[in-house]
Amino acid sequence: MKIFEEIESEVQSYARSFPRVFNRAKGEFLYDDDGNEYLDFLAGAGTLNYGHNHPVFKTLLQEYIENDGITHGLDMHTKAKGEFLEAFNEKILKPRDLDYVMQFTGPTGTNAVEAALKLARNVTGRENIITFTNGFHGVSLGALAATGNSHHRGAAGTSLHGTSRLPFDGYLGDDIDTTFYLDKVLSDSSSGIDKPAAVIVETVQGEGGINVASFEWLRNLDSVCKKHGVLLIVDDIQAGCGRTGTYFSFEEAGIKPDIVTLSKSLGGYGLPFAVVLFRPEIDQWKPGEHNGTFRGNNFAFVTAKAAIDHFWADDSFSKEIKRKGDYVEQRLDAIVDQYGEGNFTTRGRGMFRGINCIDGELAAKITRKCFQNGLIIETSGADDQVIKFLCPLIISDENLKKGIDIVEMAIREVCAKEDSMPEESDYFDDVRLAQ
Repeated sequence: MKIFEEIESEVQSYARSFPRVFNRAKGEFLYDDDGNEYLDFLAGAGTLNYGHNHPVFKTLLQEYIENDGITHGLDMHTKAKGEFLEAFNEKILKPRDLDYVMQFTGPTGTNAVEAALKLARNVTGRENIITFTNGFHGVSLGALAATGNSHHRGAAGTSLHGTSRLPFDGYLGDDIDTTFYLDKVLSDSSSGIDKPAAVIVETVQGEGGINVASFEWLRNLDSVCKKHGVLLIVDDIQAGCGRTGTYFSFEEAGIKPDIVTLSKSLGGYGLPFAVVLFRPEIDQWKPGEHNGTFRGNNFAFVTAKAAIDHFWADDSFSKEIKRKGDYVEQRLDAIVDQYGEGNFTTRGRGMFRGINCIDGELAAKITRKCFQNGLIIETSGADDQVIKFLCPLIISDENLKKGIDIVEMAIREVCAKEDSMPEESDYFDDVRLAQ
């Protein structure tokens, strides 16, 4: 551990929560230098939906390397890229009746978000972007301006502009549809909200605390955007690639966004890869107008195609995700019914789930206890109060049960030592009482 303490920047984060030297991984497991085995419910923050070192992907990647396949190709045409595009078009886009072209950006999610925002502004000739409370879209300056978290925004070192923030679904209570507010301010020339180029939204806010937008809210948001001639961008970087049960997280809402950003599990193997999908008529880029040296990661093309061919040629994998997601939901509901004195709650969709412990320190105690018992799991939310379940989608039923058992045991042990459980306050009830 000494070299990390001497050389690596203080910016490191996950290493503080899981202070081990890991050297091997397989499926849903990680192993450290001492041979200890850990169930991985972090999965690269949603990058390893298909687990570590999937044997099918690994074999194809090894063959590609052995045959001196192109590693880096900028945006030149390569066989690997062409085969990926063909697979994505035939097995992902066409079955969903989605007519998109694909832009290859730099290899991270924030690169894709930057490109999406730039494209929307160029196409519409407008600057403002509507974003939402608790949203997270990346930490480069454009994406950071669209991000709500003060911890990340505070590190910018400069003013963040070009966005207007509105309340996400449920932010003002369950009875208020905040898309009506959006419609109102866009209809009022004196609202102070400049007509935007686009609205960017996550259907499930991962880093924001597993906040789930209802399908009705998403459909209403889509309608408001169409009414006012505003582009709709869905950031599907963490919620996409099957995490919610369908390949795209917006499918079950029945909407077709103008622009979609993908990264994380897109590459299948954990290799850096990000793209932007958008309707052909808004493909108004000039050659080289937006680029990135590593937009041609051919290793990722190989494994991304393998993931599509192996898991998404039909709907069987999607059904398995939903089945496991139902199990996770039932288990987490049972846990909060038994522990937390009725104050804990669950949230999420598919295999994108969380337990809201209300207090970040309490959630941290629980995840530390999980780690001591062989489970890697993180927290999210404004105060890190939500225990976030992001296990690989391919996890066996046995290990899924084992991991949740570890969480339940940790919650039981930690809660037993607490004098009282934190209670979640209702802002509006508090205001009324104060009056």
